[in-house]
Amino acid sequence: MKKFLVAFCLIGSVLLILLFTAVPKGEENGYLRVHIRADSNAPEAQAVKYEVRDAVVAFLTPIVAFCETKEEAMEKIGGLLPEISSVAEEVLEEKGFSYGARASLKRETFPTRVYENVTLEAGVYDALILELGSGKGDNWWCVVYPPLCFAGGNASVVYKSKIAEIVRRFFAD
Repeated sequence: MKKFLVAFCLIGSVLLILLFTAVPKGEENGYLRVHIRADSNAPEAQAVKYEVRDAVVAFLTPIVAFCETKEEAMEKIGGLLPEISSVAEEVLEEKGFSYGARASLKRETFPTRVYENVTLEAGVYDALILELGSGKGDNWWCVVYPPLCFAGGNASVVYKSKIAEIVRRFFAD
């Protein structure tokens, strides 16, 4: 009996880990992604992409940190698209790049991606797309909502856990 309980606990633990580290199909609607697409894959274009990322993340962090829903985050970001483009363009100009930047909110199909311990399955996601120049280079991506990459040193950031939400729903039923 003791071996059965140990085996049951081990198998259950493995199943829970597998279950909670992947985003279930259909859950992509709960995420707002961000993709910053470089002008090209030239080393300079890729380097400036990361500088733009830092500036855009710093700009958006205080805005998305207090959003309670993806829809709220999309509404706030949607109202700031010209400002997001301007933040990116300022960095590009400072670094000597003459091409511009275009920010937009879109629904796009994305392949499976892993961010730290979260797997976002392939599917259609809402995303903040920031194209630098032609936007044909490799991109940097993260998740704006819930804020997986937008939590800085701000003590008032509210952290949300998909695992905790699923567990709460499970025990509420």
